[in-house]
Amino acid sequence: MTFAGNISRITFNSLALHMPTLKIQAIQTALTGDWQNAIDLNQEILQDEPEDIDTLNRLAFAFLSSGNPKDAKSLYEKVLSLDMQNPIAIRNLKRLYDVNTKKTNITINNLFIEEPGKTKVMDLINIADKKIVTHLRSGEKLDLRIKRSRIFAYDLDNQFIGMLPDDLCQRLIKFIDAGNAYEAYVRTVDSNKVSIFIRETKRVKKFKNQPSFVSGADKPKLTLPGSSHGKTKAHRDADFSDDDE
Repeated sequence: MTFAGNISRITFNSLALHMPTLKIQAIQTALTGDWQNAIDLNQEILQDEPEDIDTLNRLAFAFLSSGNPKDAKSLYEKVLSLDMQNPIAIRNLKRLYDVNTKKTNITINNLFIEEPGKTKVMDLINIADKKIVTHLRSGEKLDLRIKRSRIFAYDLDNQFIGMLPDDLCQRLIKFIDAGNAYEAYVRTVDSNKVSIFIRETKRVKKFKNQPSFVSGADKPKLTLPGSSHGKTKAHRDADFSDDDE
């Protein structure tokens, strides 16, 4: 059984041997975040199999991911009329009724627009078990939490997903403590990798000329008010280095 287009590529490869070509294509488009083609392919499948639960779930997921919660809700309700205990439909309907989830239903193509200094794509480290991460969907909002000088990512069900790289944690924690704000979203998911997209949503006045994210070739000096005393220039620069790009 597929999980609304969120199965891992490993699982997909094993299932592909027993699936019609059109269904394989529908799963592939979801794995790559090509939601419009996913919608078209799953709708085509439903013309011949109007009550195929896997296809209904895939189509609902594609609608949800492309910013159409109304059609997604209708399809998940149809799934439950066919299978009252279907876990995929139950789980995603719960998300649709969650106020926080409604705020994340942004068209995926617009969500991942990159802005130099304000956005960054990265892979999480120490990620959760694949049974958890393969349920994530592209565009799903993550909650970033600071603990023990690290930044942890959690999904909307309060499940641990992974951690930001250490060097980026050091940089962002100092920005966050000073008042900057950030949002994080799932970009792509594999069974052993979660790529996320982080966007700066607020920059405090004292950092108006300080980018949140910099490339290795463009490391700027970043000085917190009152923090320069007792530190050499090398130490100050090291505090805000960002070597993960």
